Amino acid sequence: MNDLIAIKTENLGRSYKKEREVLEALKNINIEVNKGEIFGLLGPNGAGKTTLIKILTTLLLPSSGKAYVLGCDVETETLKIREKINMVSGGEWAGYGILTVRENLWMFSQFYGIPTKKAKREIDKYLEIFGLEEDANTKISKLSTGMRQKMNIIRGILSDPEVLFLDEPTLGLDVQIARTVRSFIKVWMKEKEERAILLTTHYLNEADELCNRIAIIDNGEIHALDTPQGLKKILKNKIMYSVELERESYLNLKELPYTTKFTVNPLKDGKLEVKFQIQDESKIVDIFNYLKSNGFNLVSFRKREPTLEDVFIEIVGKEFKEDE
Repeated sequence: MNDLIAIKTENLGRSYKKEREVLEALKNINIEVNKGEIFGLLGPNGAGKTTLIKILTTLLLPSSGKAYVLGCDVETETLKIREKINMVSGGEWAGYGILTVRENLWMFSQFYGIPTKKAKREIDKYLEIFGLEEDANTKISKLSTGMRQKMNIIRGILSDPEVLFLDEPTLGLDVQIARTVRSFIKVWMKEKEERAILLTTHYLNEADELCNRIAIIDNGEIHALDTPQGLKKILKNKIMYSVELERESYLNLKELPYTTKFTVNPLKDGKLEVKFQIQDESKIVDIFNYLKSNGFNLVSFRKREPTLEDVFIEIVGKEFKEDE
């Protein structure tokens, strides 16, 4: 196998038996993740993301096809793979609540077989990077969600994995902590060119910012795979608008004539953001008249460039909800 490839799957499949029915969680998955790459996997809950990650991290066997991590077969070379990978999931509770941050990280360092001097040096370094020095002697049961996730990320990188699996690493974090995590991920990847990350996230801006390439998966199948910019080119001939509206609380906008891919998002100040595509730009005046006649006041509108959310809606046929 090519030494530049970190992850490779060949017609990978996974099925489950449920009573008399066979459910296909993955169907003929073919992906390659290169070393030096952050590879994004986007899809709604139930799309197959977790199943794929479990197979690649040797926690689940495939039903068909093959999967390789760093050239090792996930079915026959599990120990070799586990020595070279690690995984961080958003919202997971890693460690023991009665132990402090430093004690938990020391414990994990010993699980990974890291020599004492190096372990202490690395723990101190990462505690400083993530701003956890003052909380190093705090029991993790007393930590906030954000602090606990920072510790979890340190736990995941202490072993210096060649392939790091990040399953919604910023889930539930506040804006500042999420920004810190994203910044660290970019720096960490640049330190060694042979590293690779497979990232799942429900935050499309995060995927756009971090990922070199993205695969969109739904119903166990890969429907698109390209760079963020390449995916957006799918919609290069679409005319897209974003409209901001004022409305009374009892009004509900369920449809908009002459539009496709119509979505409504409530804003914090009581306004609505409406996104849509139109085939005939001459109908924009008719759309505005429709909104006004139905009790909506137009605050602003703009023609906009396609986003990953637009691509997701185009391919999957529904919005990408953070809480799916």
